[in-house]
Amino acid sequence: MDLVSGYKGVVGLVFGNEKSGSSNEDSYVERLLDCISNGKLSEDRRTAMLELQSVVAESSNAQLAFGAMGFPVMMGILKEECDDVEMVRGALETLVSALTPIDHAKGPKNEIQPALMNADLLSREADNISLLLSLLSEEDFYVRYYTLQLLTALLTNSPNRLQEAILTIPRGITRLMDMLMDREVIRNEALLLLTYLTREAEEIQKIVVFEGALEKIFSIIKEEGGSDGGVVVQDCIELLNNLIRKNASNQVLLRETIGFDPFMSILKLRGSTYSFTQQKTINLLSALETLNLLIMGGLEADHGKDANMLTNRTTLVQKKALDHLLMLGVESQWAPVAVRCAALRCIGNLIAGHPKNLDALASKFLGEGLQEPALNSILRIILRTSSMQEFVAADYVFKSFCEKNADGQTMLASTLIPQPHSMAHAPVEEDVHMSFGSMLLQGLNLSENDGDLETCCRAASVLSHVMKDNIQCKERVLRIELEAPTPSLGAPEPLMHRVVKYLALASSMKNKDGKSSGNSYVEPIILKLLVTWLSDFPSAVNCFLDSRPHITYLLELVSNSSTTVYIKGLAAVLLGECVIYNKSVESGKDAFTIVDSISQKVGLTSYFLKFDEMQKSFLFTSARATQPRKQLTRSASASMVEIEDVDENNLLDQKNEDHPVLSSIFDASFVNLVRSLEVNIREKIVEVYSQPKSKVAVVPAELEQKSGESDREYIKRLKAFVEKQCSEIQDLLGRNATLAEDVATTGVGSSYARPEQGAGSDRVQVETLRRDLQEASKRLELLKAEKAKIESEVSMYRSLAGKMESDLKSLSDAYNSLEQANFHLEKEVRGQQGVGGSLSVPDVEGIRAEAREEAQKESEAELNDLLVCLGQEQTKVEKLSARLLELGEDVDKLLEDIGDDMGLPADGEEEED
Repeated sequence: MDLVSGYKGVVGLVFGNEKSGSSNEDSYVERLLDCISNGKLSEDRRTAMLELQSVVAESSNAQLAFGAMGFPVMMGILKEECDDVEMVRGALETLVSALTPIDHAKGPKNEIQPALMNADLLSREADNISLLLSLLSEEDFYVRYYTLQLLTALLTNSPNRLQEAILTIPRGITRLMDMLMDREVIRNEALLLLTYLTREAEEIQKIVVFEGALEKIFSIIKEEGGSDGGVVVQDCIELLNNLIRKNASNQVLLRETIGFDPFMSILKLRGSTYSFTQQKTINLLSALETLNLLIMGGLEADHGKDANMLTNRTTLVQKKALDHLLMLGVESQWAPVAVRCAALRCIGNLIAGHPKNLDALASKFLGEGLQEPALNSILRIILRTSSMQEFVAADYVFKSFCEKNADGQTMLASTLIPQPHSMAHAPVEEDVHMSFGSMLLQGLNLSENDGDLETCCRAASVLSHVMKDNIQCKERVLRIELEAPTPSLGAPEPLMHRVVKYLALASSMKNKDGKSSGNSYVEPIILKLLVTWLSDFPSAVNCFLDSRPHITYLLELVSNSSTTVYIKGLAAVLLGECVIYNKSVESGKDAFTIVDSISQKVGLTSYFLKFDEMQKSFLFTSARATQPRKQLTRSASASMVEIEDVDENNLLDQKNEDHPVLSSIFDASFVNLVRSLEVNIREKIVEVYSQPKSKVAVVPAELEQKSGESDREYIKRLKAFVEKQCSEIQDLLGRNATLAEDVATTGVGSSYARPEQGAGSDRVQVETLRRDLQEASKRLELLKAEKAKIESEVSMYRSLAGKMESDLKSLSDAYNSLEQANFHLEKEVRGQQGVGGSLSVPDVEGIRAEAREEAQKESEAELNDLLVCLGQEQTKVEKLSARLLELGEDVDKLLEDIGDDMGLPADGEEEED
């Protein structure tokens, strides 16, 4: 087989790195496989099979060797020796061991995984999968058990390929479904296998449901004891979640055939409600995930799917789902935090955008004996809980309740009646008869310490939901006045002014090192309340501006470098609302005065930069309408159960954007509101500067003719006055042009600024672009001149290099001529020695050696001088090459041209020689 031969190549590559140990295991596995294939005695073959299974289960190298040559042997046994049950068992168990990863704590991260490679090799042949499915019909218990384990291992490592193979095999899924009716151990393995098989496979999901999976799932859950059952219940619910996730037809089938009653029984607490084991918590979390899948449509859901979700919500409330969720999330305060938070989020999802369910929640009462409305109990959780996660989840319930629910908002706002000072400071838990509004105002009217400040901010978050997009509620809340903490300090003050005081108090509560004392979300929540309150509501803007220090404080907040991007950005938005919704004509409170204050204290460029910084932040760019939840699988369940509260000390070492409360504040709807406000603020500021401050013409006293003043003097004085006015007008025009340029420049940098910001800003932009173009043209001309200069230098150095090349060639020719003359002299000396051997001949060899040495010294001296010159020129050429690269020239092509130009004359000279 080509596949096996290729696999052997991989094994050889791996074994080549560590030949000493792996080669022995390779040969040992090969001997065992040979004994299994060709052994004569059955006992020897079975012993070899057991030994092979043991070594493959313990060694990665043995797994590699087995993958290279063992699969044909094992599959042959499964196909041809079905009657030998022990050999079939051994083969299946060996295959399971070959596909099971071996943990090596000290192994390298990029080490080859033999189990993955073996699974890939085995799953490539569809006949292998068909053969394994046929073994599920065998009577032997262990054969069926090991076969299911083997299929599960294949699904874990190669899910897509196995899903495709099982779909093509006749009755493949039917055989797997039959295993659910087998003995308990086989049934549990089949459940696990089907859980892996149905992930992200819509066709398989439909077939499994058609084969009666839903009935079998709820039957097993009931048999195991519901939420009090073990891990089998968790597997059943996970399989159920796979079948209905993004599958509207299966949801309809569940609702119309079986109904939601069996599912509701899982959420119903029975027995000792105070007992929550870890497995029971996991089971309840899995069931709550099922509920979310039934009531929450994805972002890509079409109209039909949305209609299906609405039907699911209606039916679930009819089946008492709201009662079970309130029991888990509100009344069962002994339940784990993870369960309470998940139940509260389910309540929010169940009522969102559904009028009947909204009314159902509003009419719910909780408790035995002294009952109170469910919304009051949820508000009590928000104000009292020590868990950050629980506060976020409970706040989400009010967000869902108030979203596009004007009647519900009005109902809640109607209860906002301030209590007497003595009642306002009574402990919350002592009066269950307190109305929703009184409890909320009590949270907003506590003493000014750190713990109470956090309670105030939580109450502010709920109040922002009550007022969102509802002018009537805003007006009602605007009329609320609170008594001073100490009656002797003064008259009652508006609630808005009290909220601003809390904002200033939160800003001032810093440690000595300048860091926040821990509640990094208090200021953003209060700012969100004020932004929501002032949005499209001029009366609130007027009330806000009644206290002059408010604008001064916001300007300090925007310009404070120690505050976060979100605080500065929201403070800038609040200042902008005081401009765009400002209807006041009173001096010191009008829009022109506020814009002028921003320009002088912060600067328009810096002011608009706060918007850009906030828009580019992580929370703004990642804000989504619905956050996808991670699927609750066996591997993820342990971490989901132990939801720990947010540790503020750890958060101080992290970025502010990591805080879960900030993520809940900056949801998609609030982010869109801020973005729309930013565009309006930019346009309004340009409009304010383009219009006169006052449309009422006031005639100055200087224009009146004084008594006794002659006409000539009067005209002269009027002329001087007009000249002075013209000068002032020119100064104002210059100032406005500068401001308009700042606004336009900042607007271009913002991704949300509109192009139609006025003809004045367009002209400024055109002039700026024209200046930039002129500067670019001048720079281009300079670069061209510099390029021409460099090219002339290159030409000069090219000719110099050619001259030195010719000098070097001349020197080489001279050296060759000297060698030839020396050779002729040596030849003559030898002839003279042969003719007159008796004559005294001088020492020719010494003379020749001396002459050669002298000539060599002279040539070496000349060569050294030449090489020094060449080195200097080479350095210059390298610098010129780098400069040419910066200018975009092809240096390699220039050097080739130099070589060609220098080579032609040299060749011509050689031919002449």
